[in-house]
Amino acid sequence: MPDAYILCTSPRSGSTLLCHLLRAVPGAGHPGSHFHEPSLDDWLDDYNLDRADYVTRQDALAAVVAAARRLGSGGGDLFALRLQRHSFAFFIQQLGHLYGPAPDDRSLIETAFGRTAFVHLTRQDKLAQAISFVKAEQTGLWHRAPDGREIERLAPPRAPAYDAGAIAHTRDLFEDMDRDWEAWFAREGIAPLRLTYEALALDPHAELARVLGHIGLPSPPEGEPPLPVAKLADATSRDWTTRFLSEEIGG
Repeated sequence: MPDAYILCTSPRSGSTLLCHLLRAVPGAGHPGSHFHEPSLDDWLDDYNLDRADYVTRQDALAAVVAAARRLGSGGGDLFALRLQRHSFAFFIQQLGHLYGPAPDDRSLIETAFGRTAFVHLTRQDKLAQAISFVKAEQTGLWHRAPDGREIERLAPPRAPAYDAGAIAHTRDLFEDMDRDWEAWFAREGIAPLRLTYEALALDPHAELARVLGHIGLPSPPEGEPPLPVAKLADATSRDWTTRFLSEEIGG
């Protein structure tokens, strides 16, 4: 059994659903974006740490990693982390500052967290992923519960407005993120467990069982607990998809 596992992903790929499902499993840790923004000051703020309390950057980084390990372990022995591609380079750079030279990135990660398993969660429909992201940025609503309650809102409500340029740019960005993850896995000799948003949406509990098997934990008991988050795709999402594809084909 590994000491840690990392969900390697990009926004709007189903990682929030998967993290919620994993947190409900005893011993599976507390997966989340424990190093979300590429900024040491933001990391310190996330853990209520004061930069003035640390003499060197290395001391501050050590405190952040220790705090992240406590949170990501959820009181158990297994550390869990969701790592978005946009913050990956900074994350690795900071581990290098903390631990010094290493033969590869995987060695730095395992110096920090022990023997680590990797899961790659991607979304095959990059257009749908891009539309979901652009719509969330515009409306401010990122996640909602099945009963309609808002779980995560990052900005005041605003009506969505179709923006072909933003959608195209975001789709390209997510395609680049997937390519970057794949190149990194190949370079580091990592064979991750591969999951897709589409499979997770179709049968979330089956995909949860696959992850648990990958990290050495038994499948959850029979019976399917209610899902913690709802899909945000709606008629607006469908209209944008139809319009974007029509405009793209029409040139």
